[in-house]
Amino acid sequence: MAEKRLQVVRKQLGYSADNVIRMLRRRAEALDIPVMTAASLKTKLSRWENGHEAVSQPYRRLFREVYGRTDAELGFPPEPDDGDSAELRSRLAMARHVDAETIDVFRRQINDARHVDRRFGGITLLDQLRSTIQQVEGLLSYNTVSRQRESLAGALTEASTLAGWEALDRNAIGQAWEHYERAKAAAREAMSPTLLAHATAEQAFVLIDIGESAAAAEQLTHARELADHAAPPLLRAWLAAAHGEGLASAGQREDALRAFDTADALLPADPVDAALPFLFLGGSHLDRWRGNALSKLGEPEAIDQLTNALPRLPAAFVRARTGLLVDLAFAFAAAGDRDAALDHSRQARRLASQIKSDRQLRRLGYLILPGSATGAA
Repeated sequence: MAEKRLQVVRKQLGYSADNVIRMLRRRAEALDIPVMTAASLKTKLSRWENGHEAVSQPYRRLFREVYGRTDAELGFPPEPDDGDSAELRSRLAMARHVDAETIDVFRRQINDARHVDRRFGGITLLDQLRSTIQQVEGLLSYNTVSRQRESLAGALTEASTLAGWEALDRNAIGQAWEHYERAKAAAREAMSPTLLAHATAEQAFVLIDIGESAAAAEQLTHARELADHAAPPLLRAWLAAAHGEGLASAGQREDALRAFDTADALLPADPVDAALPFLFLGGSHLDRWRGNALSKLGEPEAIDQLTNALPRLPAAFVRARTGLLVDLAFAFAAAGDRDAALDHSRQARRLASQIKSDRQLRRLGYLILPGSATGAA
């Protein structure tokens, strides 16, 4: 039965059955949802994973949030859909009620999600974002007014790119790719080269994560071409930095360093643009990004670059801090400093576990400490 996908996903994420039960109960408590006891859940989890019983609500929602996967990825059947003409007329009528205030509500929801994402990671957001995406996509699909379609498509692009980044952080690679494909299609509908360039560039990080570094560098080149010289300087600086990381992942040292120099030169004195609320490059952000690239290239100065950026990183950017600590762990390990590598890896693991960053936990699994043949604890 399809429910056996639950067991596959759990093992892919490296969770024990006991860990899953604890996470389900903690998430249910946070959402004020009554659930069965731990002992009963243990029995149910076995039956669900072996396909002996279908997963019902509210447990389907809890599994989506804890695992960061969709119903389809977890093997849950789709909700019934009424596709007759009366339903179509109803959806068209609802779409006709979309106005500027409606779109502002969606944009506020997405912006609030960004703030939560930076502090708490994807466990609290990914399923909510999928719901927002479904709402906006539904209104877009049945809206017949050109100007409203463009505005809805812009909101859909921003929600989808954020969901893509969330899915990538939960190590849901296929889901992340699909979110970015939707984001790119919506950006084209929105007639926005800026949004298209951003979504295209972010999608390249999926390629980096699966080892397709050359393809990622090529896609990032394309993203910069999409933006061209008419794009806001902040976006062009961000794209140059993203390209630098892609080139560093592909081992192209000189081109990577030149890309970061370009990003630094393009970065405006005031690195905040209200039209680009999804970009952060001022303060320590560009420095930590360069440090990440230097670490990938095995450059000794990566340690100084990352160490200097760490205390300047705003406290709200917990996910960014986690990645920076992982970078430092790898940089110290490459320099032969076992104690420093172990210390930073433990700090990173603690934060990654708190925000359920499966991506950073996976990265830590590849860390080899000096004098050791296995990864860090």
